[in-house]
Amino acid sequence: MSLRRLTSIRDVDADTWNGLVRAAGHGDYPFIQHEYLRALEDSGSVGAGTGWAPEHIILEDDSGLVAAAPAYRKAHSYGEFVFDFAWAQAYRQCGLDYYPKLVCAIPFAPVEGPRLLARHEADRAELAATLDDHIQPGPQEASSLHLLFADHADIRALEAAGGLLRRDCQFQWFNRDYADFDAFLATLPARRRKEIRRERRKLHDAGVVVEHWHPRDIDEDLWDWLYAAYARTYRIRGQLPYLTPVFFRQLAVAMPDQVHYAIARLGNQPLGMAFMMRGGDTLYGRHWGCVEDIDGLHFETCYYHGIDTCIRDGLARFDAGAQGEHKIRRGFEPVATYSAHLIREPRLRQAIADFLQRERRMMADYQDEQRRRCAFPDAGQPAA
Repeated sequence: MSLRRLTSIRDVDADTWNGLVRAAGHGDYPFIQHEYLRALEDSGSVGAGTGWAPEHIILEDDSGLVAAAPAYRKAHSYGEFVFDFAWAQAYRQCGLDYYPKLVCAIPFAPVEGPRLLARHEADRAELAATLDDHIQPGPQEASSLHLLFADHADIRALEAAGGLLRRDCQFQWFNRDYADFDAFLATLPARRRKEIRRERRKLHDAGVVVEHWHPRDIDEDLWDWLYAAYARTYRIRGQLPYLTPVFFRQLAVAMPDQVHYAIARLGNQPLGMAFMMRGGDTLYGRHWGCVEDIDGLHFETCYYHGIDTCIRDGLARFDAGAQGEHKIRRGFEPVATYSAHLIREPRLRQAIADFLQRERRMMADYQDEQRRRCAFPDAGQPAA
């Protein structure tokens, strides 16, 4: 076995990478595809000046690629959605450098899924065991390695290699074989059912419609508008957008069947948008934007349209993004997500391990509380 670091996803052939994705059983998961990772790099959304330097890790034998992980050398902790700013401060207080660090993650996408691609379980274990080799002492070397929003098999593999487990909670919607949106509403308590109908009716009476748009139907003016709406979401918070205009256009060409836009319009005037992606039996809601703050527009564009789409197309799950207890009132359910962390510095490793143990208990209690609050407290989470 030989281990290599790649400074660009272009350094491995797309068919070879995607062949490993399929062999690992993740061919329907869009965010790990070569085309998605390449669009991030080609568009300048990651790379020089972004704090996200590609450093993908691959494991090869005489037959070729047997395991791989998308990885980035980070100069900060933004765009990850697993918050470790306090850890960086603790390193500074000890006179140590927390940055650069390595993350095995999908940039700007808090979406659970595969991170350690492997043809066989033994190859996954081998890859996980060698990841610690990427953490070295010294100001130019990575202080730690972080596996973010990984599926359970990857988390177990990094735990076995010494990783510390971290638990979080998201809110997702599950399709229980609903015939239509009204059938879904019928399963909710009367108060929540009335709230949703009132929110939808208010927009409908104002003449606002939300439609599915395929990338091939979007012209130049609409592409410009979509990006302006997306960028406004960041601008009003005083931030630059993570993704560039080129990313969305390149992805629409490279992965047209998996890109989905929900666009809210009043007549011919677009008002709001949600960028989503499909993968297997799941719809992923990723980015939202609008040009005018209209009551209920976000819920209709980002949530109810996605639920409608899942019911219509027979999709099992709608992952509408990180955080958001307000989703509980709209039929979403709490779901545990996990990350794992390799911390080499012994003083801080123990302190972080103690913190994570307490945090896991707290997050388990929090998820139980949110389960009791949701519309399906006793039903259990259906298999996605």
